[in-house]
Amino acid sequence: MLNVLVLGGTDEARRLAAALAGRPGTHVVSSLAGRVRDPKLPVGEVHEGGFGGPDGLAAWLAERRIGAVVDATHPFAARMTASAVEAARRTGLPLLILRRPGWQAGPGDDWRPVPSLEAAAGLLPALGERVFLTTGRRSLPVFADLDGLWFLARSVDPPEPPLPRRTEVLLSRGPFTREGELALMRGHRIDVLVTKDSGGEMTTAKLHAARELGLPVVVVRRPPAPGGVPAVPTVEEAVAWLETVSGAAG
Repeated sequence: MLNVLVLGGTDEARRLAAALAGRPGTHVVSSLAGRVRDPKLPVGEVHEGGFGGPDGLAAWLAERRIGAVVDATHPFAARMTASAVEAARRTGLPLLILRRPGWQAGPGDDWRPVPSLEAAAGLLPALGERVFLTTGRRSLPVFADLDGLWFLARSVDPPEPPLPRRTEVLLSRGPFTREGELALMRGHRIDVLVTKDSGGEMTTAKLHAARELGLPVVVVRRPPAPGGVPAVPTVEEAVAWLETVSGAAG
């Protein structure tokens, strides 16, 4: 029996758990960090909450007799990825990173790539007064001192303070539609969109809407991927990798 830990919270992680469910010789445990109050649960066994850094994760992997780890966390979950890399090194377990490709600008896009949220905040005053912020509930404190700007902040759960003084919070979960995003941006007279390069199709509608409206988009780049760790962009390739691992173990 190959016991697989899927570090999840993404659509790819849920689809991987579903693809592995019921496969002979494979048992999957999906881990959720617990940062969303009502997460979409994958099929099969679920571990909720953290592990206590690389030390705790390494101990948990040994205790549960895990044979392989797939890091299918959010592209910006750099701390969890670093813990997975270190825990896999200590235990000698095979580790795969399942990461959807990032977005690519197309004709008509006005993208302003930046390396961090702080850089995004520094760029905003020159781009417009009314900001559509889609960088997650934990990011709002970075923009809290921009009193001259108005923010529409969208997140799944209520954001954590401090917030910008002029902020309207919109609680919503994707996927979103182009028509819905167009109506939202027009209704709130948005001047500029701020987003992370999360990739995937669930939230690309805002990018299409911004292109149609001619709005600048501040795009926060992803943290660099760890070196020396195999990575694949699709669930199908992750399944194939696990089959290879299972065959080698057998």
